[in-house]
Amino acid sequence: MTVERVFLGIAGVLGFLAVAAGAFGAHALRARLGPDMLATFETGVRYQMYHALALGGVGLLTGRFSAPQLVAAGWLFILGTAIFSGSLYALTFTGARWWGAVTPFGGVALLAGWGSLIWGVVRS
Repeated sequence: MTVERVFLGIAGVLGFLAVAAGAFGAHALRARLGPDMLATFETGVRYQMYHALALGGVGLLTGRFSAPQLVAAGWLFILGTAIFSGSLYALTFTGARWWGAVTPFGGVALLAGWGSLIWGVVRS
């Protein structure tokens, strides 16, 4: 299986789960969470969807251009989404505030992914 297909498949799963999580938040969590925790959850969903779309774009680009920076961007988007959104989901469901200290590591991975994407496109 090519990296292009891996990225496109993972992008589809992340997008599917973001839509499901968004619906879950809007219907099941609205009555159970305070406004601040609901906003935290929605931030995780929003960033997950943004990066599902970005990963899909990277998947398409890796099929067109042969640049290792594009592959790195894809893996950084996957890692960053898992850490960033995952830590926000964990914070929402557990209430353990220390998860908030994990979130910036995901943000750094996402930023590195965008930088790698730019670098890969410019070099191709």
